[in-house]
Amino acid sequence: MKLVILDRDGTINSDSEDFVKSPEEWKPLPGALEAIARLNHGGWHVVIASNQSGLGRGLFDVASLNAMHAKMHKMLAAVGGRVDAVFYCPHTSEEGCVCRKPLPGLFEQIGLRFGVSLKGVATCGDSLRDVVAGAAAGCEPHLVLTGKSAHYLGGGQPEGLPAGTRLHRDLGAFADFLLERSTPVAGHSSSTLS
Repeated sequence: MKLVILDRDGTINSDSEDFVKSPEEWKPLPGALEAIARLNHGGWHVVIASNQSGLGRGLFDVASLNAMHAKMHKMLAAVGGRVDAVFYCPHTSEEGCVCRKPLPGLFEQIGLRFGVSLKGVATCGDSLRDVVAGAAAGCEPHLVLTGKSAHYLGGGQPEGLPAGTRLHRDLGAFADFLLERSTPVAGHSSSTLS
């Protein structure tokens, strides 16, 4: 099974310091939905792993979160794409759960649900905690320079990136990288921007 694990806010859709709390506030980043559709057409199953502490903070409820995802699924279908599953952590950082990124709990849940090893599975997000969580679960880490990492587009990168993290301009560039790569590359040791 060809599996890709993506972050949501800042990677697929615009992020907000005030949290994305409603379907009206959920707006896809340019080209992101088309990138997911290209991955699907290339044979990849796309799954989302997302921290949603706005639930634990009482900023929105599960019905609102489901409505956001219904909007995402509808917009994806319109461009020929799909997300197979959405895994989210509803907890705040104070709750001490094991599913909140940068801990690997969400990724481990995905591996169990799909019955696959996550070793070498590509994961992509816009923050250090996204790639740290994925790498801790054995995934191949990729960072997009959108959302929380948009300010690195001119150069630089977050401190503490896992070894071998690849940098990409956006989700479209990440999708292009996966689609162009003929075989998985193990053990790369340098960050490159695509």
